[in-house]
Amino acid sequence: MDDPELLASVAAALRLALENVWLRSRARDVSTRIVEAADSERKRLERDLHDGAQARLVFALMALRRVERGLADHPDAALRESVTEAESSLRLAIEELRGLAHGLHPAVLTREGLGPALTALAREATLPVVVAAEPRRYDAVVESTAYFTVCEALSNAAKHAGARAVSVSATHQDGRLVIETVDDGVGGADSMRGSGLRGLADRLAAVDGVLHVHSPAGGGTRIRAELPCG
Repeated sequence: MDDPELLASVAAALRLALENVWLRSRARDVSTRIVEAADSERKRLERDLHDGAQARLVFALMALRRVERGLADHPDAALRESVTEAESSLRLAIEELRGLAHGLHPAVLTREGLGPALTALAREATLPVVVAAEPRRYDAVVESTAYFTVCEALSNAAKHAGARAVSVSATHQDGRLVIETVDDGVGGADSMRGSGLRGLADRLAAVDGVLHVHSPAGGGTRIRAELPCG
C-alpha cells in the first residue's frame, strides 16, 4: 500500500534537489557573465590607454625632442638639462603606461593567442621561464583566465617561493585546457591561506575550471589549472 507521507517526503526531497541544481546552474551562469564582463572591461581599458593617453604622451615626447634639437646650441646649459630630464621622465611615463595596459589585457593575447602571450610573459619575467604551449586558440575568457593564472603563478614563484626557474605548459586534453606551472622554490604554498591562490580558484570556478596546488615543503610548487574549452 502506498504511504502518502513517504511519497510526500520523497517529492519534497526531489523538489529540493532540483532547486539546488537550478540554483547552482544560475550561480555558474552569473559568475561566468561577471568574468566575461570583467574581461571585456579590461580589453576596453587597454584600448583606451593605448589609443588615448599613451598616444598623446608619444606626441608630446616627439614635440619635446624637437625642442631639444632646437636648443642644442643654446647657451643656457641648465635649460638644456631641464629639457633632457623632462624627456627622460616622459619616456618613463610611457613605459609605465604600456606596462599598465599590458597588465590589464595584453594585446598579444588578443591578436595571437595564449601561446605567444605566455612566451612574451616569460621574456619579461624576473627569473628564467621555459614555455611549452600548443599552437591553438581558445575562447577569449578561457585564454584570459589561463593567462592570468600563469601571471599569478610566476609572481608567487618570484616573490614568495625563492625559485630559480619555472616551467609553464599549456595543452589540450580531453576537451580541457590544462595549464601547469612548476617551480623549484621552497614549496609550502597553501591555497587556503594565500589570497592570490584563493582568488585564482574562485576565478577558475566561475568558468567551471578547477585549481590543483601541490607544494610540499622544500619540494617546489606545481600549480595545475583545468578549464573546459570544448
